[in-house]
Amino acid sequence: MKSCIYAFALVLCCAARLAGQTNLDEQLPVRGLCIAAPSSGGMETFLKFIGEELAPAGFNLLVLCVDYNYDYKSHPELRNANVLSEGDVKRIVALCKERGIKIAPQINLLGHQSGRSKLGNLLKAYPEFDETPHVKLPEKYEWPNDDGLYCKSYCPLHPDVHKIVFELTDELMDAFETDLFHAGMDEVFYIGDSKCPRCGGREAAELFAGEITRLHNHLARRNGRLYIWGDRLIDGKTTGIGEWEASMNGTFRAIDMIPKEVFICDWHYDNAVPTPVYFAVKGFDVAVCPWRKTDVAVNELNDMLRFRRNSPEPMSRRFQGIIQTVWSRTDAFLKSYYEGDTDKKEDSDVICIKRLMSEFKRL
Repeated sequence: MKSCIYAFALVLCCAARLAGQTNLDEQLPVRGLCIAAPSSGGMETFLKFIGEELAPAGFNLLVLCVDYNYDYKSHPELRNANVLSEGDVKRIVALCKERGIKIAPQINLLGHQSGRSKLGNLLKAYPEFDETPHVKLPEKYEWPNDDGLYCKSYCPLHPDVHKIVFELTDELMDAFETDLFHAGMDEVFYIGDSKCPRCGGREAAELFAGEITRLHNHLARRNGRLYIWGDRLIDGKTTGIGEWEASMNGTFRAIDMIPKEVFICDWHYDNAVPTPVYFAVKGFDVAVCPWRKTDVAVNELNDMLRFRRNSPEPMSRRFQGIIQTVWSRTDAFLKSYYEGDTDKKEDSDVICIKRLMSEFKRL
């Protein structure tokens, strides 16, 4: 008799849990984390974090910033020194599949091809792809500067760049067994430079839209979906948002030139700017993306819930959810997560994600 009662109680518990998960999926379809790929030595802690923290809290998307930290076979010349092996990746894939988490690996494309004083791997190996070879990286970086340098871009019209980009993209998606890919595309300051023999004189919006469309079309041929950051599609002057979280160089007009299937990751870190409405009205699926300010993250989360609840179809379903971002090294983030935020700051990515976890559970 007791065993029957126990079994019945277990069924009820599982049903309630499933109903709760279904309800969360209806309220907030995308609950993601964007974080850099761990070091090979940090794999065990990373897997523990996915299995014991992310999944139980209701996260269902992992945007993994891989860049050149993978053991690429197609282009070994682009690999970093210490990278994830194929075996490491398969362990992440297996755990995420088991726990219902989709993976969108990321390589920064177009922009972010350098640090402030150091070339990225692509331009280091293929300097001919540089949109602005005449701009030299300084030993000591300062902003603002005469060259308007933040990060380098590759030339989107170079005839050889996409062969390499597509081979990297395909290999990474195959390794992660996914139909999602995040191409970055944020903070593009160099585009259509007047000294570029291919891009000079062309509209920035035309070039930006062309690159997004090329990436989208390539992924679509393999039934994949493109994710990008949304900042370059926002008019920084009209909105007052400015040149970092929006565009001041004309790329924002590309929003009317790109495929509607592109998924927009709309990041704002200091204020819950309601630009998801703009993207949804334009016909795009969108997720808000906070960083380390807890009040901003909670406000963005509540905005998305409100937008979904109060908008008519088909617009309501375009408000897809929220993707928490982490921009510190993953090993350092996890050390802080498990050992406590040693800085004792009110705002941090650790405190922010823990608050979102509690909000998901509340929902």
